[in-house]
Amino acid sequence: MKETDSIRCVKGIGEKVQSCYARLGIVTVGDLLKHYPRSYDVYQPIQPLEQAEEGRVMVIEVSLTARPKIAYVKNLKIISCTVRDASGAIPVTWFNMPYLMRSLKMGTRYILRGKIVMKNGRLQMQQPKMLKREEYLSQLYKLQPLYPLTAGLTNYGIVKAVKQALADTELNGDFIPPEIRKEYELIPHKKAVQDIHFPQNEESYFNARNRLVFEEFFLFALALNQMKQNRHRKESVYVVEPGGQVEQLLAKLPYTLTEGQMEAWNSIKSDLNSGYVMNRLIQGDVGSGKTIVSVLALLTVAEHGHQGAIMVPTEVLAEQHYETFQELFEPLSVRVGLLTGSMTASEKRDIQEQIANHKLDIIVGTHALIQDKVSYADLALVVTDEQHRFGVRQREVFFAKGKEPHMLVMSATPIPRTLAIILYGDLDVSVMKGLPQGRLPIQNCVVGTNYRPSAYRFIEKEVQKGHQVYVICPMVEDSENMEAENVTDYAQSLRMALSPSVHVDTLHGRMKPAEKNEVMDRFAKGETNVLVSTTVIEVGINVPNATVMMVENAERFGLAQLHQLRGRVGRGSAQSYCIFMTGNPSKETMERLRVLERSNDGFLVAEEDLKLRGPGDLFGIRQSGDLDFSLADIYQDADILKRANDAASRFERTQVIDMCKKYEGLREKLEIYAGDIFL
Repeated sequence: MKETDSIRCVKGIGEKVQSCYARLGIVTVGDLLKHYPRSYDVYQPIQPLEQAEEGRVMVIEVSLTARPKIAYVKNLKIISCTVRDASGAIPVTWFNMPYLMRSLKMGTRYILRGKIVMKNGRLQMQQPKMLKREEYLSQLYKLQPLYPLTAGLTNYGIVKAVKQALADTELNGDFIPPEIRKEYELIPHKKAVQDIHFPQNEESYFNARNRLVFEEFFLFALALNQMKQNRHRKESVYVVEPGGQVEQLLAKLPYTLTEGQMEAWNSIKSDLNSGYVMNRLIQGDVGSGKTIVSVLALLTVAEHGHQGAIMVPTEVLAEQHYETFQELFEPLSVRVGLLTGSMTASEKRDIQEQIANHKLDIIVGTHALIQDKVSYADLALVVTDEQHRFGVRQREVFFAKGKEPHMLVMSATPIPRTLAIILYGDLDVSVMKGLPQGRLPIQNCVVGTNYRPSAYRFIEKEVQKGHQVYVICPMVEDSENMEAENVTDYAQSLRMALSPSVHVDTLHGRMKPAEKNEVMDRFAKGETNVLVSTTVIEVGINVPNATVMMVENAERFGLAQLHQLRGRVGRGSAQSYCIFMTGNPSKETMERLRVLERSNDGFLVAEEDLKLRGPGDLFGIRQSGDLDFSLADIYQDADILKRANDAASRFERTQVIDMCKKYEGLREKLEIYAGDIFL
């Protein structure tokens, strides 16, 4: 098989299973091999019961203290018993496994592996796996892959398919030059793919991951460096400066710009009037007020008779921006339009015609702005908001819609400056600090799961005050449930815990775009009191009335991502709160999360994230959703990013073109990041 072959070529994958894989974005054999494990299950040595802690997965060797009992609760058959070893005793329960009653005998020793939970104030082990000694010893210290799942797929099924694909697939050539591989001690590509899925031990896992992360960063840096070489400092046909309309707008604002906003605006003004094409990144912390700075830039080009466009990641945010822009620009006779993917074909045609005939000055929209059918009459400025959701290639496509338009990129991802210079190497970087007037600092707390009843009471009080609440669940649980079930189940238990008058809604990544928009729209309009969501809420909605953010299993996320999530609250004048709840109250986890308790400064949080998430953090991997990387994490892998960038910077354009001719598929990989600059 080849990587480009359909996944149907893998033995055992029929039409029905193929459609399940498609929901995960897996269409080809290559896609399957890039569907990396989200974590690994490691069988540890047998531990004494005295070491039991909530949230811990333990292997214990025990015997029964009394005969097991079976109880029937609704549709559940629950077996319960108490087991003990030399150090203590613990209750154990199994659900819907009545056949175990025949296996559990007094006087026999059992090896059990399961999770320790707190129930009714007591630690207990739930649904443990019963292991034969030979089976346990054969698995000891081995890393078993756990994959992201969807309905209709099991972890066992993916393991089987990946093994089949690895055995039968001819992997593309190793395109990293031998001298680079030797210098940075990188294992071959084929071995890395094998070992990332089925590592023999932690060392083989880290070697595999190191190679594949370097590969991703190397490709990205190679593409970015070619773009820089391809786009020298260019003279601009759009030499503009703010006029009377900009002054009029500034005078009518109900607030004055912060020092950070003024510095950013002065840099933009200078760029627009410099005679050269602007390529600037405004890196502002969540809630720092980047949007108004983009408004001033867009108004400047419109005032000179040109067009400007701003692309945002979600339709709800696009609609919110459109309404804000209309309110600001209508008194100035500036024509604003909206273009999104969910519009009807006739609505799109109408807007596209107005854009092409310059009947619109400012266009707000989603990725629909860069579709082939959209043609701009006189595009002088393009703005991308939340840049890490689009990536370099989309930025290039947007830029190509005009004749060398000015480019303004805005990001709330708090990337340390050392990394930002690499990741946005073709842009001038401005950092915007400080919060707009009237914003109160968010009050934060890190708590264990025993605080949950108090948190629910607090949520109810905030709802009674007329405010709204976000509750974030992790993407996946340890079980093979898909994330939608996780969010849905949690929301159902939350409805039971809160008053019937509190309206709870759900949002997750498996919803269709139209469904997501409806849910976010209801929340934005205040029709929903509490929104239970996965991290899809990280960007793309502005609800000043939301005052509480509660994150379940906060230990599963990187600090920078938690800070991004926290940015959904504290956007109005009321005091806002963030509750980080962890099911793993270990010293290391609490120390890491307390960084968020101590500071609301995203750049400080990012620096701490860099220090605390070392390469040995096996299960903290790939938690931030930044940029276009499948495996690499810019915080955890900062050192690899720097090394890959140094290696990529040695290659001239002609050398890269020669490499593309030599290695099949390399050009397509580079085009993921840099568009069609190699055509």
